[in-house]
Amino acid sequence: MRGIPTQRETVSRGPDAPAQEGAGLHSVVRATLPGGPLAAGSARRLVHAALSDWARAAEPDTFTERLTDDALVVVSELVTNAVVHAGTDVDVACRLENTDDEPTGLVVEVSDHHPSRAVRDDGAERTYGIPEYGRGLRLVSTLSTAWGITYRTGSKTVWALLPLDHVLEADDELEAYAGDGALERGLSAAEILGPELHAFTEPARAVYDRDWRGRGALSFLAEASDLLAGQLDEDLVAALAGQLLVPRLADWCAVWLEDEATGWHGPEAAIAAGPRLARVWHGSENRIEELRLALEKDPPRLPEAVRSRAVPVPWPGEALGRRGATGAALAYRLIAGGRPLGTLVIGRAGLLRFPDEITGLVEDLSRRVALAIGAARQYARQATISRVLQRGLLPGAVAEIPRVRSALVYEPCDKGGGPSGDFYDIFPAGAGRWCFALGDVQGKGPEAAVVIGLARPWLRLLAREGYAVPDVLDRLNQLLLDDATEASDAAARALVAAGAPVPVIDDGPHARFLSLLYGELVPFEGGVRCTLAAAGHPLPLLLGPSGGVRAMGRSQTLLGVIEDVAYTCETFELHPGDSLLCVTDGVTERRSGPRQFDDGDGLAAALAGCAGLSAELIAERIRRLVHEFGEQPPEDDLALLVLQAQ
Repeated sequence: MRGIPTQRETVSRGPDAPAQEGAGLHSVVRATLPGGPLAAGSARRLVHAALSDWARAAEPDTFTERLTDDALVVVSELVTNAVVHAGTDVDVACRLENTDDEPTGLVVEVSDHHPSRAVRDDGAERTYGIPEYGRGLRLVSTLSTAWGITYRTGSKTVWALLPLDHVLEADDELEAYAGDGALERGLSAAEILGPELHAFTEPARAVYDRDWRGRGALSFLAEASDLLAGQLDEDLVAALAGQLLVPRLADWCAVWLEDEATGWHGPEAAIAAGPRLARVWHGSENRIEELRLALEKDPPRLPEAVRSRAVPVPWPGEALGRRGATGAALAYRLIAGGRPLGTLVIGRAGLLRFPDEITGLVEDLSRRVALAIGAARQYARQATISRVLQRGLLPGAVAEIPRVRSALVYEPCDKGGGPSGDFYDIFPAGAGRWCFALGDVQGKGPEAAVVIGLARPWLRLLAREGYAVPDVLDRLNQLLLDDATEASDAAARALVAAGAPVPVIDDGPHARFLSLLYGELVPFEGGVRCTLAAAGHPLPLLLGPSGGVRAMGRSQTLLGVIEDVAYTCETFELHPGDSLLCVTDGVTERRSGPRQFDDGDGLAAALAGCAGLSAELIAERIRRLVHEFGEQPPEDDLALLVLQAQ
């Protein structure tokens, strides 16, 4: 077997590294996964699908169920290790080693793009700032015949080789969490970890015990990671933790969460703020309320020095009845990113102490729970910031216009990227004039918020100063260009001050483009005079009482792109029964496969079917048709405004 050429290799086990793809069966699957909480689950599905495909084309018993289990555990631990310690995208590869055209081994490789981060050695001193490690490399070492780390320019790869014909002897079974395992009440570890073992015969129980202590525990952690990954609510994470632990590992469990509003700034602050009992779970539903009351009276107070290790805590015997009068309870601090988030407590009746294999397993699970809570809190913080910004960027209420009935639909597409790029406004401009605007900023998030924060107040200011519609757009265009130039210059000066070369900024992050439909309404006896201009924005459609539809205005250049643009406007009259529909591209470009909603004048056809409807019903029908156009929910912000003359 040929070794992989490396710049530097460390922490290897076995004499040989896995070979490059050579002669024989060229079976390999690869994927690049985002470095987030869903990566491990995606990697397991990738490897499982590959092994299933290869098994159908291979000799019987070549790809055994045990090999599949081992491979899934190995790729799960390696991907988790890469995500936690590198945080970059992860490259996953699963391939077959061949000898004389016959597959002889399975190689799993996981690469990250942060090669300066060393893989954690389990024997190293535990650091408070990086508590989210597991026993992944010990598991990989035990399950594989060879494994190692290959450093290349810009990446680090951890690989493991699993032989296809390997069968572990009974006394070589994996016991990753085995300690002395002595239970004071005479039960084996498997009896605590597994349900309903009294139904097994003694030989079957021995096999089950051995299998659970090894692969059952590993499968439990893998499934727990899948269940916790991607949860965006910390209370749901706490509830899932209870379901995972009870009754498999404990009779009951409880999760306390620190109040993030007050924060954690040392023991004194923690005592002042107090933890919140987020979840209590018991194998018997009728014990939950009594247990909750007992636990709320005496929350666990763990010293910072214990980090995430198990700490014995008092047994709440009075709340558990006669059968639960005695037992053992352990508490684990939940820490993610160096920040304590809460405490997990488990209890089992009839024990004087938990076996070491269970304490180790729950310790690993507690780290996964802490990571999930940390991710949920990060999402909640971002969502709160987005909501606050969104409220500040939009008007608290739209103005009522004489002789005009208006209806608005605004649906930002929340994908965790920050505030929407769509905005609207209707406001009085004085001297019998009312103005309306519907805009769409390039992108979304903080940059979009900056543009909206500039554009909407300036629109109001310029309109109230008496500027005509084209002049308002001219000045707003120049304002956006000046602001983008100042931002780019400031960024360049900061880079120069830091010793970096001056960047060439063209359409970089400081380019701020805005499409805008802006108009002015002047009511008069018998109708409303409308003057409008569209800067890179979908043109509004005018619906007459008879059902005729026509586009109004003409398309002009986006705002914030070109200097010295002279914008023009169009003036027309809205008579009673006329309706003007204004939309953003979230409506016109709504997709269903390769088709868009406005293909073949689809929006005009939809509007024509709204003849005779009120402004509110027109807005609601267009919104519904847009949603029904595709099977999946809209992937862009959606805003539409209907102005109907009365």
